[in-house]
Amino acid sequence: MRHRNKVKKLGKTASHRKAMLENMAGALIENRQIRTTLAKAKALQSFTDKLITYGKTDTVHARRLAFRLLQNRTLVKTLFDEIAPTFSDRKGGYTRIIKLGQRRGDGAEMAMLQLVGFEPLKVEEEAPKKKQKAAKPAKEKAAKEKTKKSAAPAEDKAEETAKAKPKKKSAKKTQDSAEAEAEAKPKKKTTAKKKTAEETKAAEPEDAGDAGEAKADDTEAGSGDSEK
Repeated sequence: MRHRNKVKKLGKTASHRKAMLENMAGALIENRQIRTTLAKAKALQSFTDKLITYGKTDTVHARRLAFRLLQNRTLVKTLFDEIAPTFSDRKGGYTRIIKLGQRRGDGAEMAMLQLVGFEPLKVEEEAPKKKQKAAKPAKEKAAKEKTKKSAAPAEDKAEETAKAKPKKKSAKKTQDSAEAEAEAKPKKKTTAKKKTAEETKAAEPEDAGDAGEAKADDTEAGSGDSEK
């Protein structure tokens, strides 16, 4: 029979069980809540209640008793200066156990052990972090969309410029061809003018010869008349 056997051994030796509870109590005082198995949480609950009772007395002897269990001066200071004063009006029940369900793998029942009055602060601290983590991907998506939108007009402009460049070249070619034609036309005119000048020069002597012959005929006709 288990009469008057309240100690939960947890399948460990006395020294191992004591060291484990001391370490877990220090983590609870430092973080205000811890996540562990349900059996360990129930064993730790009575252990931490004893420490908080030491902190409420706030004497040198009580500090030495708490240091004997925690073995850490900073944890003793936080226990007596920050945690214990909040429970000055409470006579017991300094901790709370919240069941979290079974653990994957071995199916052990998990629980969260919290100090009463400190859990809302922890939740409020975690909530903004989650919001910030959720907001970062949204900002990244918006930035990516902006870059895509800015890149699309740039690509369109590049395509338009690539299409417009050949047109400019063709326009330059047409201008060059027009200038070449304009230069070629005056040459033809000058050659034609040269030809006409040469023809006129060649025709002038003939006209002069014709005129001389006509004058000679006139003189002969005049002399004939005079003889008559």
